[in-house]
Amino acid sequence: MRLSKTLLTLALTTALSACVGGGSAVSQSGSSPTVIKYGRDQNPDPAKVTGLEQWIAAFRPRALASGVSAGTYDAAFREVVYNPEVIRRSNNQAEFTKSLWEYLETAVSDKRVANGRAMLARHASVLNQIEATYGVDKEVVVAVWGMESSYGEKRGDLPLIEALATLSYDGRRAEFFQGQLIAALKILQAGDTDARHMLGSWAGAMGHTQFIPTSYLAFAVDFTGDGKRDIWSDDPTDALASTAAYLAKSGWQRGQPWGMEVTLPPGFGAAVSGKSAKRAGADWRAMGITRADGRPVPDGQAALLLPAGVKGAAFLIYRNFHAIERYNQADAYVIAVGHLSDRLKGGPGLKTPWPAGDTTLRMAERMELQERLTAMGFDTGGTDGNVGQKTIAAVKAFQTTRGLVPDGYPDRDVLELLRRR
Repeated sequence: MRLSKTLLTLALTTALSACVGGGSAVSQSGSSPTVIKYGRDQNPDPAKVTGLEQWIAAFRPRALASGVSAGTYDAAFREVVYNPEVIRRSNNQAEFTKSLWEYLETAVSDKRVANGRAMLARHASVLNQIEATYGVDKEVVVAVWGMESSYGEKRGDLPLIEALATLSYDGRRAEFFQGQLIAALKILQAGDTDARHMLGSWAGAMGHTQFIPTSYLAFAVDFTGDGKRDIWSDDPTDALASTAAYLAKSGWQRGQPWGMEVTLPPGFGAAVSGKSAKRAGADWRAMGITRADGRPVPDGQAALLLPAGVKGAAFLIYRNFHAIERYNQADAYVIAVGHLSDRLKGGPGLKTPWPAGDTTLRMAERMELQERLTAMGFDTGGTDGNVGQKTIAAVKAFQTTRGLVPDGYPDRDVLELLRRR
C-alpha cells in the first residue's frame, strides 16, 4: 500500500498496528460475502444521506471525464449510502504511542513467525514461482502479508465504494479519497471484481496485502492467468505476486539484504548515522562496526539507522530497505517487515536490548520539541509532530551543542533539556 505524505499519520495508527479496521463483519470466501451495511444499519443523519446523494450526482461528470463509463458509475453507486461507521473509524484513530520495541513484540511475535512459516509451506510452489519471476525474497512477500492482514485474516469489512464516497464527501482528506474513488471505479470497470466483493478498510486499503486503489492500478498483476487481478478472494496468489511486483518496481535488488542488526564499538560517536548517509562496507568496518553475530560487515553501500539512538539496536540498511519503504514510509514498519522476513528464514531475534524505560513522545510533545528547536534556529522542516530527517538532523545539532552523543534520537531527555533552555 503506497502511502501518500498526507496519510503518514494514518500509517502510524493503522498499518503499524497491523490491523485492518475493527472486528470483521465479512466472510471473504465464496461468491457472496456477508457485508454489514453500516450506512443503513446505523440510521445516519438524514441531512448527511441527502448531502452524499447530491455529492454523488455532482461528482459524476468528473468521474466520467476521467474515463469511467456512465454504466460503471451508476451501477457502482446503486446501493451506496452515507456510512457513519467510516467517519467514526477515521475520527477515532488513537495516537500511536508504542515504542518501536513494543510494536515489534506484536509485529514479529512468535505466533506471527509460526503462522508465516506455515504459510510459506502451504503456498511453497506459488511463492517459489513469484520469487523467480520478480526476484523478491518470498519471505519478504509473506512478511508484508503478515503485517498487512495477518496472512489474510483481516482484509477489511467495508464496501469500498461506499467508504471512499463517504470520505470524499465528508472526510478530512477529500481530494485524496476522491482520487482513490476514481481509481476504484476503474478497477470495477476493468472487471477485476464487482462492487459487492470490493471490500477493504475504512481508508480504502484492499485485499490480502492492503493495496489502495491507485497502487492496485499501478502494480497489481494477474499471476493465476484467469484474466482478473484478484486480491480479495481467499486465494492469495494475485495479491502476493502484486506485492512482489510492487517491491520489484520500487528498486528491490535480488539477493541483497534489506538491512542487518549491527554492534557499535564502545564510545561510538553516532554523527555518521542517518538514512541518507551511505558509506561503503569497508568504511563501517574501519569504524569498528560488526554484525550483531560478530561477523564482519559485508561490502556494499549502506546507511546506519539508530531508531532508539545509541541506547538500542542499530541497523545497517541497504537499498532494499527503501524498496519496502515505498510500501509504507514508517521506519518501524520497514524494520518489522525486514526482521519478520529474517525470522521466517530461520534467523534469530534481535540481540541488542532496547531502552525499556523509555517512552515515546506524544504528538503534542513532538510538536513542542520541533517548536523549541526551531526557536533556537535549528531547521526541523516543520512543526507538525512528524519526525523526519530534518528533525533528526536538528536534534543531532542540538545534542552536539550540549556535548551529548549526536544520535538524533528525540527522547524525553532531549525535550527536558530544551525546556530548561
